[in-house]
Amino acid sequence: MLISYWWVAPALVAFIAALFVLNGLVSLFRGHWVTGPLKLIGGGAVLAAAAAAVLLAQNIQTYARLTHERPVATIQLRQLAPQYFEVTVIQPPLTAGGQARSAMYPVNGDDWRIEAQVLKWKPWANVLGLDTQYRLDRLSGRYQNIEQERTGARSVHALSGGDPAKGQILGVEMPWNFTVWYGAKRYRRYVDAVDTLYGGATYMPMADGARYEVWITQSGLIARPANDAARNASAGGRVSVR
Repeated sequence: MLISYWWVAPALVAFIAALFVLNGLVSLFRGHWVTGPLKLIGGGAVLAAAAAAVLLAQNIQTYARLTHERPVATIQLRQLAPQYFEVTVIQPPLTAGGQARSAMYPVNGDDWRIEAQVLKWKPWANVLGLDTQYRLDRLSGRYQNIEQERTGARSVHALSGGDPAKGQILGVEMPWNFTVWYGAKRYRRYVDAVDTLYGGATYMPMADGARYEVWITQSGLIARPANDAARNASAGGRVSVR
């Protein structure tokens, strides 16, 4: 969050400098032609430096917000037959003290693919603490061969999860269904804070015993190998699509 010494300290200095400038103006009105200008010049210089420091600190915070990411799911794989896997999707708790959710799905193909609906904020909204929001949508299989993708056995499963469906205040769920997600979708024409609403996805190769971590970032979903089986299958790379 922006509340940190990176900008609080310069802001305090700027406030004190503003008092010096105000005192210099009062001195000028009272006819103190020497001390008044000196206070104005000194206070103005400190005020300008403090303002520059505050802007720099906010810029640093912008980079911090834009690189912020959080876990979406852990994907664990067990091979049942050629091009046929049992995929376990483990979603982390949505709130402190909550329970992780786990479900298993049969998936055909060479790759697993997870999709989500993504709400991306504009950079200035990221600075204010609004992070990219998501709703998990589907888990499916994907063949690397195009012809097999057309004719092979298909598998797709509905997923549910992501940012809470109902509003929360201080961790307490409210009875009405009004969230930042809901408000941004409905009133985006009136509030210029939403960058885009889109479908995002990421996919990785399936291998027996492989485990992957899926994360949501300010630009969408990404997946990372989490053990040697996954790294060997994916050559350490990651694939994300929008």
